[in-house]
Amino acid sequence: QVQLVESGGGLVQTGGSLRLSCELSGRTFDNYAMAWFRQAPGKEREFVAIVNWSGSSAAYADSAKGRFTISRDNAKNGVYLQMNSLKPEDSAVYYCAYGMGRRVAVTSDYDYWGQGTQVTVSS
Repeated sequence: QVQLVESGGGLVQTGGSLRLSCELSGRTFDNYAMAWFRQAPGKEREFVAIVNWSGSSAAYADSAKGRFTISRDNAKNGVYLQMNSLKPEDSAVYYCAYGMGRRVAVTSDYDYWGQGTQVTVSS
């Protein structure tokens, strides 16, 4: 019923930038937020950023503050993550999520997930 597809990942050098995109298709739900999570090998999936439907409110993990920016494109039911000043520790598979997101960092509070896009930051 809902499909999320991420794109924009790739290989960049330390200090570089990437812009991730996530496009939603299918049914939408009132007041659902969209968020980005990431998961590195051997680690739990961790929260990165969240934005509400209107784009008027956003929150970030401490690791993302000052470097990453999340935004919405409601015309395309999309969400973007602009990542600047990338570090090797940012390397992970990045997933977009769709749901209420009342507990922003809790994966079970989101109903839908994309397939992920790989981000690799070289030293």
